[in-house]
Amino acid sequence: MAFSIDTFKAALALGGARPSLFEVQITFNPGSGIVTDGLSKLQFMARAASLPASTVGSFPVPYFGRQIKLAGDRVFEDWQVTVINDEDFAVRAAFEEWSKLINSHEANLATLRPGLGLGAGAASSLGYKANAEVRQYSKLGNVIRRYQFVGLYPTIVSDIALNWAESDQIEEFAVQFSYDYWEVVDTTTAPLGA
Repeated sequence: MAFSIDTFKAALALGGARPSLFEVQITFNPGSGIVTDGLSKLQFMARAASLPASTVGSFPVPYFGRQIKLAGDRVFEDWQVTVINDEDFAVRAAFEEWSKLINSHEANLATLRPGLGLGAGAASSLGYKANAEVRQYSKLGNVIRRYQFVGLYPTIVSDIALNWAESDQIEEFAVQFSYDYWEVVDTTTAPLGA
């Protein structure tokens, strides 16, 4: 019966996934030369993120005054994470440094030299890209869904608004990422923190 609360409760047997039970981690390829110690705190400081959308484009094909729609290419929209800013600025500094390695502020050059780590020179490889993972946890602390973003890099590290009237708040900023693609990773039953 469509209006039975008992039928609804039976369908929602596990109590529903909770949007607050998640964490975000970013990992660089070994030997990339990127040093981002501050990103180790991201799993604690990422206040908001999202599970990725799945978008397949479409295009019309006309025939005798009518159209049919055919599936087009998959599109991966940018992904955003909202970060809590601690007084050490460790996570923000890591994102600023990563962005600077891609393209410096003053010289319009990359400061990541492939195979040599940090230093002046043009980056001829894609060593600035990383992988990220967002994990959704159950109420029991088990990973129930994992999404991996492949070929990820920051495109925007947002501003932090300062205001004398905002005395009982913690600073936040957003980081927008572009990436090559995402995939679902097999879930494990490891509890939170394992």
